[in-house]
Amino acid sequence: MLFDPVRIRSLQLSNRTVMAPMTRSRAVEANTPNALMAEYYAQRATAGLIVTEGTSPSPNGLGYPRIPGMFNAEHVRGWRPITEAVHAKGGKIVLQLMHTGRVAHVANLPANAEVLSSVAGVCPGEMYTDAHGPQPHSPARAMSERDIAEAVDEFTRSAVLAIEAGFDGIELHAANGYLIEQFLNPIVNQRTDGYGGDIPGRNRFALEVARAVSAAIGADKVGIRLSPHGVFNGTGAFPDVDAQYLALCEDLSALGLLYLHVLDHSAMGAPPVPEELKAQLRSRFDGPFILAGGFDRASAEAVLSEHRADLVAFGRPFLANPDLVERMRAGAELNAPDMSTFYTPDAKGYTDYPALAS
Repeated sequence: MLFDPVRIRSLQLSNRTVMAPMTRSRAVEANTPNALMAEYYAQRATAGLIVTEGTSPSPNGLGYPRIPGMFNAEHVRGWRPITEAVHAKGGKIVLQLMHTGRVAHVANLPANAEVLSSVAGVCPGEMYTDAHGPQPHSPARAMSERDIAEAVDEFTRSAVLAIEAGFDGIELHAANGYLIEQFLNPIVNQRTDGYGGDIPGRNRFALEVARAVSAAIGADKVGIRLSPHGVFNGTGAFPDVDAQYLALCEDLSALGLLYLHVLDHSAMGAPPVPEELKAQLRSRFDGPFILAGGFDRASAEAVLSEHRADLVAFGRPFLANPDLVERMRAGAELNAPDMSTFYTPDAKGYTDYPALAS
């Protein structure tokens, strides 16, 4: 099943593999995509669907060094050759919109940008900066309701620009402790207004973004990624986590989104997303369902054959194997990823992984 074509909403995909979003930090000039990035994505266009690296809809969301943006004409011009290169090889590609929120350092932000989050405070841990090396995260300012409305508008404008740049859709990054999850998770979100305090309040920002973006470009071009039970960037499980995500899932399902993408980081040492919760999310989301987290060919085939997912996302295997689909189909050995080059600025460990000999 993994190599069978599949249709999700308006998109016809050549197979059921998804290239998961992975930060690669190669947008070295003004956070603008470049020819090196076009080569990287084109190499991997045999994936059924590519989800790009996290791309900020706002200057305020560029918390990491050299991550790409999508909020001006230069970004559109930078991304367009990438979508054209992927489409020329028969692939499909969606842009992941990721606002880092408090997972940021001011040294990585452009002039006049600021660190914002659901509440004031500092994300635990450190952030790498090109200027100063690793640094503690910068303090975040709590977003006012006006800030929240502006952030919704930023996501919406960015999605419109993504379609202008030739993307087949967008994915909202509501996982891994970034801005949307900074509202979803009560360990972070201690607000007592209409954007916190209970399940509807904490879900409100995510739903406002999803609804606004869907209205702007069509819900059938909008996916969303969630990581319930995730622990990244100062998040973690909480007493009503399952109930909250099931409520969120039902509201998202009503929109008719392109897909729901659920990430389980247990392969990297985080607590697992309970299998029962994954099953409940699948049953309550009326649409294409993607699972991600430590899959190989055998485990991917298993979840597809048992109808636990419609597609399966692969991260590091696609990073190190531009021809991953062909390698899995042939049962060939996979290249091992070089972690030392994950976030460096050049071609080494990016576009130089070998493909199978033809």
